[in-house]
Amino acid sequence: MKLFIDTANINDIRTASRWGCIKGATTNPSLIAKEGRKLTDVIKEIVELIDGPISAEVQEASTEKMVEEAKELAKLHKNIVVKVPMTMDGIATVSQLSKLGIKTNVTLVFSVPQALMACEAGATYISPFMGRVDDAGDSGAELIEKIMAMIANYGYETEVIAASIRNLAHVEQAALAGADIATIPFAVLEKMVIHPLTTAGLQIFRDAAKK
Repeated sequence: MKLFIDTANINDIRTASRWGCIKGATTNPSLIAKEGRKLTDVIKEIVELIDGPISAEVQEASTEKMVEEAKELAKLHKNIVVKVPMTMDGIATVSQLSKLGIKTNVTLVFSVPQALMACEAGATYISPFMGRVDDAGDSGAELIEKIMAMIANYGYETEVIAASIRNLAHVEQAALAGADIATIPFAVLEKMVIHPLTTAGLQIFRDAAKK
């Protein structure tokens, strides 16, 4: 399972890029707004730090307007993936962009039927939101499993990005469910290397080295 970083914070992305295991990045309007910067400015910096798929989201609008915005975003860099909302206009946008060779990531996916529509439209990636599914009383992990099974049944090339990951349990569940990618906040990525037994073992080694 490939690891992406889910943020628009350039300092966090710069730090994560040095680890050598982050293969891409995702952003969304909320993350961009949090940084108080323009989308294009942030994206231009991210592509210099991460050599992999970088998702940049279009504003929800008519198909025509989203296609127009998507074309402009795609011009920024060869690694840009246009993030498109799961709506009928969004699906039509994905269909048109796929024919133009522009990579897409359908976001806000919460069901197998939605995932199926996105795959049929030619989406490069789809992003089921694990945390929000859990909030609604269902299982985000089970949704990932079902979508992966559906994709395997029909041989779609669409990759699944487990999104809305909030904790280490979500990371583990996404990996065990077979997600192709997990896009993870910086704070959770940092916790992935920590375990109490590792910490205790390191202290034993340090004490032994002093002796």
